[in-house]
Amino acid sequence: MDSQGYTSPFRSLTKYGVNAVEEVTIEERGEVSRHNQYFRMKAIAKKNVLERVISAIDAHKIAIGNLEEYGNIKCNHCYKTYRINDYKDNNERCTCNSSSFSFKVNNDRTYRVEILPYLPLSGNYMVLMTNLSKWGRNAFKKVLKVLKQERRGVVKTISLVIKYKDKNNRIIRKDINMDSEFVDNYEEEVRRQYGKNVRIEVLRFHRTKPAIINDKHARSALALAYTRFAEKIAVDIKDDLLKKNIADFKRLTKYDSIYEEIYSEKPSFIDNDDDLNEWRKVNFNKELKKHNYVDKFDNIKRSLKRDLKTRENIEKTIFTNIPQTLIMWDIFKYYLTTSYDRRKRFSGPFPYIRVELDRQQRSVFQGSYKKVIEAIDEGTQEKILDLDNMDLILYEKFSLEKLIKNSNMKINYPALGAALVSLNSDIDIEDISNAFDVNVSKIKKELKNIETLKRPKSKKSKKFLEMIKK
Repeated sequence: MDSQGYTSPFRSLTKYGVNAVEEVTIEERGEVSRHNQYFRMKAIAKKNVLERVISAIDAHKIAIGNLEEYGNIKCNHCYKTYRINDYKDNNERCTCNSSSFSFKVNNDRTYRVEILPYLPLSGNYMVLMTNLSKWGRNAFKKVLKVLKQERRGVVKTISLVIKYKDKNNRIIRKDINMDSEFVDNYEEEVRRQYGKNVRIEVLRFHRTKPAIINDKHARSALALAYTRFAEKIAVDIKDDLLKKNIADFKRLTKYDSIYEEIYSEKPSFIDNDDDLNEWRKVNFNKELKKHNYVDKFDNIKRSLKRDLKTRENIEKTIFTNIPQTLIMWDIFKYYLTTSYDRRKRFSGPFPYIRVELDRQQRSVFQGSYKKVIEAIDEGTQEKILDLDNMDLILYEKFSLEKLIKNSNMKINYPALGAALVSLNSDIDIEDISNAFDVNVSKIKKELKNIETLKRPKSKKSKKFLEMIKK
């Protein structure tokens, strides 16, 4: 469907219309308009089908990536481990011809299997988006903004308008396109092809700006799954959080039940929407008076108004930021606990993710959500560390990967990620070990490896460091 042009279904319709004929009667114009509308409806239907199919495929990629990170199949005879797909491809038999297997959970990997039920696995992302709560819709937009963070523009193609003389001495103006490999020597290449006297009249550099997750359907699926999962977390922690921060929890609960009861009712004797809204407003005020929730001027009492405002602030500052906090922590942890080669070969739980982030993309990891993390840690089993320099830790990880390439060291990447956090924060190593599910002894071993990697190797670099110390 993609190769047949369904992603831009209206392009072929531009040639079909009244402008294609010089003289058109009124009857023909109406007939052409009806046909045009029919074809457009068919084109929209085909495009919607394609969008749903691609969304479903990307949602399944996310689900499979999380499951593969979650665990491996282990042979009980030779202890060889298999990815789930490899296990199926081998007809559920090991290379040692054994058929006895067990499932091994990878505690030190990055995955979030809890989001699987909330993915648009059937491609129904539009339906699920409409079912989000008010703060959920704002949270969804925030997550999309994080995943759409673009890196600096990279030149993809160059377009030029040139003027030159052919063999018959005729002046020819021509549009040409060149690949990014000629970005530094496009003038030499043009002269080589069209002669020394060629003149460049127009020059355009076309840049591409890849995002952290470089596919819009994957971004939407991830944002939707994390937001819907966050709504479930919010429901679980909401009561405890409100009891700590508001004056009268029972009164607020009763106020909500009155509001829901009145505003969900639709009397059969009212047809007009304006009349219905007025009826609901009057009856709602009557119920509030009955329960002594308003003053003599029919205004909500100050204490209740304060509780409503507090709840609104909690939704705005905590609930809205839960999905963003979760996905940023997962992406941060994924980069820290995986090697460059692994990210290049396997996308894991984040399809189409960039293998490495530049400074502009890392900027989304600046700052922290301390109150959100505290609420999540208190109300759930999540293990998220409060770090305000995640972008700098990522920069150090990417720099270390370049040093690792030139060494023969055997690296435990989950422990290496934990070691980097330990080096760049004041958090206790036991808490880091708990968050990354890695033994403290392994973290200490990787701390020594980091020191070895950063140690100067050449005589000049050693001498330079000695001079700095003096």
